[in-house]
Amino acid sequence: MMLMKPPVLIITGYGLNCEAESKYAWELAGCAPALVHFNDLLDRPAVLHDHRALMFIGGFSYGDHMGSGHAFALRARHRLSDDLSRFIAQGKLVLGVCNGFQIMVKLGLLPGLDGAFFEQRLSLMQNDCGTFQNFWIQLRFEPRSPCVFTRGLDTMPLPIRHGEGKIFTPDTSLLRRIEDEGCVACRYVDPSTGEPAQSHPHNPNGSLNAIAGICDPSGRVFGLMPHPEAYLYPENHPQWDFQRENGTLPESGLGLQLFKNASRYLKEASA
Repeated sequence: MMLMKPPVLIITGYGLNCEAESKYAWELAGCAPALVHFNDLLDRPAVLHDHRALMFIGGFSYGDHMGSGHAFALRARHRLSDDLSRFIAQGKLVLGVCNGFQIMVKLGLLPGLDGAFFEQRLSLMQNDCGTFQNFWIQLRFEPRSPCVFTRGLDTMPLPIRHGEGKIFTPDTSLLRRIEDEGCVACRYVDPSTGEPAQSHPHNPNGSLNAIAGICDPSGRVFGLMPHPEAYLYPENHPQWDFQRENGTLPESGLGLQLFKNASRYLKEASA
């Protein structure tokens, strides 16, 4: 029996601008994504429960006024908290990329320790270099992490494009707990050594412990600054021609693997 394609809700509007590639990524992974404007979701939050996964996409929500993702997070906290709590409690998936990750952190969905999904514990601050960064970096995915999206992945080049990507907290005990519970899903690394990078350009923003992405302790709620939806084909990479094996390019870009992991999880959970 053929499994139905898991429905995925992608929030759009108010300066978010990665909906086309995000929708296509989920489609390539075997899901059925739907684009829903943020205002429509606020008017009818029950729409959320018709879906198995939710994605907060990249862009510049509300023009990054009051800080990246802050205005969006405030509206979501006041209008969607109950529905988001139910959604997560039902074992569904949440993904945030770049501005979507910033929204999730400021909303409190991440790190989500002790199920406290609407209490901000971390911040994403301005890059240490002080300017917007737009280039490709090398990620390492942490095998200890329970993250559904990164299972079985090792290293991967992905593009970044952000001005406020530095994971920061003054609470060293909180940072230690995030590490101890496997909530760090991926880090920026030096491609020549594979070790976590603390300086520019391999760490593009100065993020503590070279953290590039975080999940909650269940592994079902995940956000990262780099853009996997921007690497769906080998030709997306600036050095795409070097990816040939025996003269043939891979069928897909490496970023698609995160969406395939999510799709596989959703299909297995509903089987």
